[in-house]
Amino acid sequence: MRLLIIEDNPDIAANLADYLKARDHVVDLAGDGLWGLHFALNNEYDAIVLDLMLPGMDGLALCRKLRGEGRETPVLMLTARDSLDDKILGLEAGADDYVLKPFALREVEARLRTIARRALSHGHTQKLGVGDLSYDLATYQVSRGGRQITLPPIPLRLLEQLMRASPRVVSRAELEAAVWGDTPPDSDALKAHLHVLRGAIDKPFETPLLHTIRGIGYQLMAPHA
Repeated sequence: MRLLIIEDNPDIAANLADYLKARDHVVDLAGDGLWGLHFALNNEYDAIVLDLMLPGMDGLALCRKLRGEGRETPVLMLTARDSLDDKILGLEAGADDYVLKPFALREVEARLRTIARRALSHGHTQKLGVGDLSYDLATYQVSRGGRQITLPPIPLRLLEQLMRASPRVVSRAELEAAVWGDTPPDSDALKAHLHVLRGAIDKPFETPLLHTIRGIGYQLMAPHA
């Protein structure tokens, strides 16, 4: 893979770059947000490693700018902030996934491979529907009540699993396996991505579709289904 690391800590950046290069990846480095954005907008990458706290432009602003320019390069955010609110902010800014500092280099590579592979995968010519919510798997277009909805890749994957299963309740373990496979995330990751999903498909609308079934899992169900 061709990767961009945007990290202002030289030791962390060097460790990441050395490890990834040893695994046969091509790596570019940027030490601040402005240079990182320049690299990201002017080159093609399979994935970007993005630190949250950066000089010049922080990771959240950079990610929003990148998505605002129409660039869909997968972004793995690095953060030392482990609160659920901070994780949600990153995902809502357009990050595809995140890892907490300190992290294992092996985990970073595994997550980069996962988000890059997901971005390259082709959807089937199939549409899913639950109530007035629809998802075109070929174009990745989601809409509810005729209103277009934009979602990052992981909430999209969760939405697909929940729509395929609807109205069955899907367990937490099943959702985590569908998205992360053999590299399960920290305990807040699924909750954070589901928060983003719920905010997009339910919050602007009168009737909620996504339900938490305590102690069991999650259910996407239309009223009177």
